[in-house]
Amino acid sequence: MGRLVRDVMRNMMDSAVGHKFQTGEYRMDPREPAWLCPSGFEYEIVGMEHFKMEYLRPVGVCTGRVVLQLHGGGYIGPMKNIYRDFAVQYSLRSKAADVLTPDYRVAPEHPFPAALEDAVAAYRWLLEEKSYEPERIVVAGDSAGGGLSLGLIHYLKDHGIPLPAGVIVMSPWTDVTCSGASYQTNFVRDPQFGGTTESMLYHNPYIGDANPRDPYLSPLFGDFTGFPPVLIQVGSEEMLLDDSLQVAGKLRRGHVRLRLSVYEGMFHVFQMAYRLIPESRDAWEEVSRFMEIIYGIRFRKSGRPVRRVKSGRKRSEQP
Repeated sequence: MGRLVRDVMRNMMDSAVGHKFQTGEYRMDPREPAWLCPSGFEYEIVGMEHFKMEYLRPVGVCTGRVVLQLHGGGYIGPMKNIYRDFAVQYSLRSKAADVLTPDYRVAPEHPFPAALEDAVAAYRWLLEEKSYEPERIVVAGDSAGGGLSLGLIHYLKDHGIPLPAGVIVMSPWTDVTCSGASYQTNFVRDPQFGGTTESMLYHNPYIGDANPRDPYLSPLFGDFTGFPPVLIQVGSEEMLLDDSLQVAGKLRRGHVRLRLSVYEGMFHVFQMAYRLIPESRDAWEEVSRFMEIIYGIRFRKSGRPVRRVKSGRKRSEQP
């Protein structure tokens, strides 16, 4: 099923719609139906000076846990319904944590460091306005949001701000110079960004006049010593594969607790397909286990057994 979805994506990218997706034109102007908050949750829009945030909470539950989700979109796409669905997943996977998702400023109107400034403001809001303890915060992000998550930790560490309990990144974009070997080795294999250099990866207005090797923009080039535990998930077919592998190497050298999982045959942010493919559901189960460890909570088993990754489906799984 995962291979089928991958092949459908590859075929779609050959169309005019696919070109708009690769360049980011589609992301910059998403047209979606109104999102309906699911039963059992309450949903609030929080206004900040330069942006707004979406605050999801389980009804009648206060665990003291919270996930700060930094959405993807190549730094040019705003908040979308899939990330509202992700917020629900993060709450469920963390046993009823609250979830805050900033709709941070994006390019071209707001180049670097606008997104980082908004991420820092959101984190400070959790600490100062809502009085969450840092050891009860998990930062999570995918794609550009994954890179932003790691850049945020660099910033917090450099400025003496208490660090969160853990970090979850899915297919993180950690190197906006696109220097990893996988940008060439997976150039043809990547069903989403492969086969062209006319994409948001190579032409991104968020970089602006900044140094693309700035660790707050390309966290790969920073010092990872002292980072909290990190879960990295990435697909083996991605051009961005080395963005994860190289960060994992630096985390290990910095003696940071790390779990790196490379999902064989999978594409960029395949976790979005959790309603369709087992690999995506496996990845979310892994998020559950990571949350269990980070928060020190036990998940009650349902009648349905927890799915385990079959040998060969996940090429690399390292504690």
